[in-house]
Amino acid sequence: MKKIVAIGALLMVLFLTSSWAQNSLNSTPDAIIGTYWLKHEGEVSKVRVYKCKDGSYAAQCIYLQDSLDKKTGKIRLDTKNPDKSLRNVPCNKIIILRDLRYNAKKQRWEGGRIYDPTRGINAHCTCEFEPDGRLKLRGSLLGIGETIYWIKM
Repeated sequence: MKKIVAIGALLMVLFLTSSWAQNSLNSTPDAIIGTYWLKHEGEVSKVRVYKCKDGSYAAQCIYLQDSLDKKTGKIRLDTKNPDKSLRNVPCNKIIILRDLRYNAKKQRWEGGRIYDPTRGINAHCTCEFEPDGRLKLRGSLLGIGETIYWIKM
């Protein structure tokens, strides 16, 4: 009986600790800053989230596993960008998240735009940390949404 009580107490501590960790990350605006691994559409990449001078947050791709064009052997460019002036940006320098702001009331980051260079699409974005520490990003465009997860390094 004592073992059951001890195990129950341990599980309660673990649950409260993970809930506290999630709340702590989501209640600290700069907690989003850092470097993350992600896998999306078969692409493995690394992004760095940083704070901009205006107080918003942005993210730049800093590594892409398959960064070379198979035909030319040169670094891939952002050829699908709807902004033609950005189509010569190397794939490891693309800004994929911009204008994200922290909402203290909702304890999440929102109002930003996320860019998917594999499709050339910009969408509205919200972010929040999951209990396991992953950053959950929800992009939506015209009522259609997609969720991806980034793992902080």
